[in-house]
Amino acid sequence: MADLFSSVRLGAYTLKNRLAMAPMTRSRANPDGSPTPLMAEYYAQRASLGLIFTEATQPSDIGQGAINTPGIYTDAHIENWKRVTSAVHAEGGRLFIQIMHSGRMSHPDNVIGNLQAIAPSAIAPRLQFHTADGPKDVPTPREMSLVEIRQTVADFRHAARCAIDAGADGVEIHGANGYLIQQFFAPNANARTDAYGGSIENRARLAIEVVSAVVAEIGAERNRLSHFSWRTLG
Repeated sequence: MADLFSSVRLGAYTLKNRLAMAPMTRSRANPDGSPTPLMAEYYAQRASLGLIFTEATQPSDIGQGAINTPGIYTDAHIENWKRVTSAVHAEGGRLFIQIMHSGRMSHPDNVIGNLQAIAPSAIAPRLQFHTADGPKDVPTPREMSLVEIRQTVADFRHAARCAIDAGADGVEIHGANGYLIQQFFAPNANARTDAYGGSIENRARLAIEVVSAVVAEIGAERNRLSHFSWRTLG
């Protein structure tokens, strides 16, 4: 157990211990996705950990799933995230912003602009999602065009740059638990017949393109890809 509280090197940083806080969605952001002072206080209170992974943070309007989750793609987002990262750094902590696109796991009532969700294919997940008016059936998403796939990759890249500009020490790309990147892996969500469907090489294409774009933008030492939920692939 002594090693648990010893420092460790992670990419460009030396963490003061080997304890990390996992991402946990809290739905405490402003309606425009900007972090609140309460979020700065919350993360600063946990800065004694070696590393904090923030709650899932969308890279675009259409990437939002749950209600009042934060974004990291506008100037307002950057300025408000600066308060969070500054508060954590003032307490000696390190913080990675987790970037997550919800894909089909969304409801228009929760999304800025009431947008219909996009996904690999127009297949509904057959479950309910919490909204301000209570649980509602998740609607069928719209199948992404190739242009929209390219835009999504660009959105992840832009979000990673915004995270660093906001003072984050790095980013984590969410690639699990039924959200967009994992949806491309899953046959129950991806019925495409183009370069992003069918073989595992094709279904992995979006994940590889997103990681490559983010690494090109901010460097490999500031990037982490969260685990894939392989149990959903069968």
